[in-house]
Amino acid sequence: MSKNEFLEKLREALANDLDAAAVQDQVNYYSQYIDGETGTGMPEEAVTAELGDPWAIARTIIDSSGNRDYEGEVYGHASRQKSGDKSKGRESRDPYGQVRVSGFHVTWRMILAVLGILGILMLVIAVVGGIISILAPVVVPLFVVLFVIRAIKERKR
Repeated sequence: MSKNEFLEKLREALANDLDAAAVQDQVNYYSQYIDGETGTGMPEEAVTAELGDPWAIARTIIDSSGNRDYEGEVYGHASRQKSGDKSKGRESRDPYGQVRVSGFHVTWRMILAVLGILGILMLVIAVVGGIISILAPVVVPLFVVLFVIRAIKERKR
């Protein structure tokens, strides 16, 4: 199916359930996506075949249209707050209309921080253990000799 046929079917499928601006946003997104893929040398028909049925895509978008941000704009499967997610990273959409925000979620940052602290702790333990293993063959006999000398001096008194 050609790009125009795909976009027209998508527009028809979305028109009854979404407002005109949301329909236009989705059509523009898929138009840009198809243009981008054809720019890499992939034929239009292959791109639209890879995307799948425009009616199925429209159904997914419509089903997720309950996910709106504070200004009421539709963002496919995910929503975002205007001031919240913009600072986390760059936003893009996949072929199914889902919003993808690149960058780390707060939970992942916390996990990375804990793992980093554990890594540093393990490094410190390894260094201390290494120092002890190097010094033990010298220090232990030294303490034994000192203990024996002290014991002998104590007996003489």
